[in-house]
Amino acid sequence: MRSQKIQFTNANGYRLAAKLEFPIDSLPHSFAVFAHVFTGNKNLNAVRHISRALTLNGIGVLRFDFTGLGESEGDFADTNFTSNVEDILAAAQYLEENYKAPSIMIGHSLGGAAAIFAASQLDSIKAVATIGAPSDPEHVTHLLEDSIEDIEKNGVATVSIGGRTFTIKKQFLDDLKDRNMFGILKRLRKALLVLHSPQDSVVEIENAAQIYSAAFHPKSFVTLDGASHMLENKNDAFYAGNLISSWVKRYIDTPEEEKLKTHKQVVAKLGADGFTTDILAGRHGLIADESEELGGNDFGPSPYELLSASLGACTAMTLQMYARRKGWDVRDVRVHLSHNKHYREDCNDCEKPTSKIDTFERIIEIEGNLTEEQRQRMLMIANKCPVHRTFHGDVEVVTKLE
Repeated sequence: MRSQKIQFTNANGYRLAAKLEFPIDSLPHSFAVFAHVFTGNKNLNAVRHISRALTLNGIGVLRFDFTGLGESEGDFADTNFTSNVEDILAAAQYLEENYKAPSIMIGHSLGGAAAIFAASQLDSIKAVATIGAPSDPEHVTHLLEDSIEDIEKNGVATVSIGGRTFTIKKQFLDDLKDRNMFGILKRLRKALLVLHSPQDSVVEIENAAQIYSAAFHPKSFVTLDGASHMLENKNDAFYAGNLISSWVKRYIDTPEEEKLKTHKQVVAKLGADGFTTDILAGRHGLIADESEELGGNDFGPSPYELLSASLGACTAMTLQMYARRKGWDVRDVRVHLSHNKHYREDCNDCEKPTSKIDTFERIIEIEGNLTEEQRQRMLMIANKCPVHRTFHGDVEVVTKLE
């Protein structure tokens, strides 16, 4: 994923901070605008991981900070739902003037409601995806319920949301009151994907049902079972991004995907950003990555995890092949592996490159009715699996530039 920091100006003349993200080594076939949660920002983990999933599928993503939030100019106290919608429209205008008009609109929580309102005003938008969105923008006031009386009485109050303080003015509440989400949905006539967790305690699942019921087809609903409202678990966010990427292809024009090709058995491809690597092994696509601690996105196993997986898979296959040939009762084989580098001995020359050795710890579970003699025979067979023998054989890697 390639990204660049940009700024664009909204209707009130404020400069809004944004990130524009592209696929690793190609131009996007389509663009999406991402509207974040109420009082959030463009760099929340959920936003980043969903955007990453989209760029892996050839979609460019503009994620930005609403007025007065994150790195954007303006005073949050002067904003409201209307200004949020206007900010989204300004983001779409930036894309249209500098790249290509967006065809996808994505919004999270209140940003999802704003995304629906903004999409209804943009002819270029073909598909809208909401994540944990309220069916009524006024739903957000439940976050302010302890302060609403003060806001109504004094015209302003300081509230705490997510451990941070914000100034909320009465005009914010007044702006929410006349928002007719259902009228907008009936006029939307764009493909709609509703993503929502049944366990969402911030915006209850009933909101998703109401949005889905009010909208016209084509519409889809997918449950994010087990996910939190903020999608703190990156696997939930990446899952949501992949769902949107797959679903949206039916409603936007996408070029035929250029597949990895090689005259060898395996090809690995990595662009100029990050460590997320596309792999074609035979006819099968894989993704490798490094952990976030090492600067990666953790979207796939690391190279050494793949190497361990190869040994584990080969071990399990070899044992089952042997057991089947012998007619032994082996119902399940599980191979647990860990890779580390250990000193060959308590050495005095620990600085030497040869002082450490790669060690794969392999623990084998066999479920079945085997005698102790048969179990020991299976252990011997495990050490004869082809990948194991490769590790212990003479290995030569011949490398040349093409």
